[in-house]
Amino acid sequence: MNTTMRKSVVRVAAAVALMGSCALSLSACNATRGFGQDVSSVGHDMSHGANNAQNSIQKNTGAAPN
Repeated sequence: MNTTMRKSVVRVAAAVALMGSCALSLSACNATRGFGQDVSSVGHDMSHGANNAQNSIQKNTGAAPN
């Protein structure tokens, strides 16, 4: 293999590695965003459940709201 051909192979390998790492980075960003949305959804559901429980207690016992 001559020097010119070896440099071309190295360039192609570097380009493929760079594109692969970019693709992995972008997919990791989407996964992290999706995880954040899932956690946020759980937080909202817990908040709604707590509010419903508090309203039910107030309605059934006549307790004054805080």
